[in-house]
Amino acid sequence: MTEPTAYQGGGESQWGPGHPPAQPPAVQPGYGYPAPVQGYGFPEQPAAPVPAGGTPMLAIGDITVMGEQIVTPSGTLPLRGAMWNATDMSHTEEKIPTHAVVLAIIFFLFCLLGLFFLLMKEKRTVGYIQVTVTSGGRHHSTMIPAHGPQTFPAIMGQINYARSLSHV
Repeated sequence: MTEPTAYQGGGESQWGPGHPPAQPPAVQPGYGYPAPVQGYGFPEQPAAPVPAGGTPMLAIGDITVMGEQIVTPSGTLPLRGAMWNATDMSHTEEKIPTHAVVLAIIFFLFCLLGLFFLLMKEKRTVGYIQVTVTSGGRHHSTMIPAHGPQTFPAIMGQINYARSLSHV
């Protein structure tokens, strides 16, 4: 840098990068990182309120069951008398992969056994499972992605546990 910087104060021109302001003697940096300066940076955020009820007993998507209440992003619901529902909106697709078709064509031309590559199948589960809870005149719904055919029975096991907690 060969030109004076506009951010350096004073009437005389100074060359090179600016120098940081000196720290007050009460806040001297220690070994490693300097101590934080009061009033610098973002204001401290108050801690998020922890819902009463203790530790989470069950979590289904963004729905959490804690003690005697159900915590959702839209607020808390009473656990007693809650209605739980699940809808399976997923399906499993089965198709022949592209590489199997290419191998079938190549090996069919050379040794007439290439048609066995068409027996290769690829299964893929796509879609979501919708979980709905209604309690105390309020309603919350969440969508959980289905990763395989075993996802819906696993979610139903969690919902049956939540139903048993709701009717105690």
